[in-house]
Amino acid sequence: MRTDGDNQLLRIGELARLASVNQRTIDYYTSLGLIEPTKRTDTNYRLYHMETIERLQRIIQMKQEKYTLDEIKEYFSQLQQVSIDEQLVKRLTDLQVHLQQVEREAKELQPILDKLKPTQAKSLFQRIAPQSAACIDVLIALADKQHML
Repeated sequence: MRTDGDNQLLRIGELARLASVNQRTIDYYTSLGLIEPTKRTDTNYRLYHMETIERLQRIIQMKQEKYTLDEIKEYFSQLQQVSIDEQLVKRLTDLQVHLQQVEREAKELQPILDKLKPTQAKSLFQRIAPQSAACIDVLIALADKQHML
């Protein structure tokens, strides 16, 4: 057993023993994309996370329930998609909160900006314009995508 930071990594033989399956089954499931090694050693041994044991147990359970391997793969694919969707929602929510903060700060700066000389204001806006334009482009793309849905 090896460690990767705080995670324990298992070679294929260790994984097979702990999951009560043979190494050929792990090879087969890996080739189908049902499980994936976390990384490879310098000598090309595949290393798997401990969580792979739970996934193997779930595969075995689903096979006992008469699911085909294709159906099992689709199941895991859908689970992964839900996870990706949840991450996207969280990141968009974080972005919305951040934009609200920027809006509040911009309103607080307005009285100060009104007191700037035209040359000072022009210099300031030239420095922040590229970042602002990039943010606006992203927001427009998000808005376009929302309208397409």
